[in-house]
Amino acid sequence: MKIRKEVLAAALFAIGSSSAMADNVGECGWGSKVFDGQSGIAPQVLAVTTNGTSGNQTFGITSGTSGCTQDGAVSTTWQTAMFIDGNKAALARSTAAGQGETLEALAKLIGIEAQDKAAFARLTQENFARIFPSSDVTAAEIQVSLREIVAADAQLGKYATAI
Repeated sequence: MKIRKEVLAAALFAIGSSSAMADNVGECGWGSKVFDGQSGIAPQVLAVTTNGTSGNQTFGITSGTSGCTQDGAVSTTWQTAMFIDGNKAALARSTAAGQGETLEALAKLIGIEAQDKAAFARLTQENFARIFPSSDVTAAEIQVSLREIVAADAQLGKYATAI
């Protein structure tokens, strides 16, 4: 029975610590994505536990992925990364054509306003070879190239932070 009390005490300490750390979870790491929008102790503890046990938050911070940035600022570009990763082939086709549902969906996700959508489609089509330099390009590489291209454009530069 003594062991059970020690395990219970350790579990309560971990829950208390995890709850206190929940504010530090922010928008960074897989746990924050899986439990996004949920409130209460359980989702917070599960988010922290997911990030801590898999090491993905640390990796995200050091690599700038999973919604993490290296400058300590929380970013919401994880949605863009997930979209690109799940739609890479269709996005390549839409980008090459300068139009299509996938390119339109990406523009919407990034927050491109109606008056800038044609310029976005044109810019991505013109830079297709830079965005998709090979068939084995990764979603992260696509995202970086897309961000750089948009950031360098006078009209569309304001959208680069959402990529």
